[in-house]
Amino acid sequence: MAAGNKRGRQTVRDMILSMIAVMGVAMVAYLTIPHSNEGDPVRVVDYSAALASAKRAAPYPVLAPEGLSAQWRATSVSYQVDPDGHAGWHLGFVTPAGKYASVEQSNEPKADLLKTVVAGYAPDGSATIAGQDWSRYQGDTYRGLTVATGQATTLIAGSASYQELDQLAQALK
Repeated sequence: MAAGNKRGRQTVRDMILSMIAVMGVAMVAYLTIPHSNEGDPVRVVDYSAALASAKRAAPYPVLAPEGLSAQWRATSVSYQVDPDGHAGWHLGFVTPAGKYASVEQSNEPKADLLKTVVAGYAPDGSATIAGQDWSRYQGDTYRGLTVATGQATTLIAGSASYQELDQLAQALK
C-alpha cells in the first residue's frame, strides 16, 4: 500500500509540474504575440487628392486647414452632391485633446446643414476668428461655428471644445 501511495503522490507532483510548464509557455506566448487591440485605433487619411478634386467640382471655394500641428489627425473626407444639387464637403479630425472636429461646407440652407450635423442646435453666442464673425451653436452632442462663405455655409462642428473648433476655423484657407 505504501508503494501505491508514493506512486500517487509522484503522479500528482508530475501533473502539477506539467501544468506549471504549460502555463509558463502560455505566458511567454501571450507576452510575445502582438494583439490586435494594441496601438492607436485612429486610422489617419490623406485628404490632399479629395481636396483637389472637391476644389475643381464645388460651386464655392472649398476650405481646408493649413498649418495645424501633427496632433490634428484627419480621419474622414468626402465630397458629395445630393439629389437636390447641394454640394457638401466634409473633412473630419481627431483633435489634440482626442475629441472630434470637422469642417463642413455646403450650399444647402444653413439651417438644414446645422440640423444634419449639430442635432438639437441652439444659438450659443458668437466669436471673431481671423477677422470674421462666426455664430456659435450648441447641440445635443456636438457644438458648432458657422460663417457664410460666398454661396456656401462653412460649419466647424464636433465634440471638441470651442477653443479647438476656433483653432480649426482659424487654420482654414
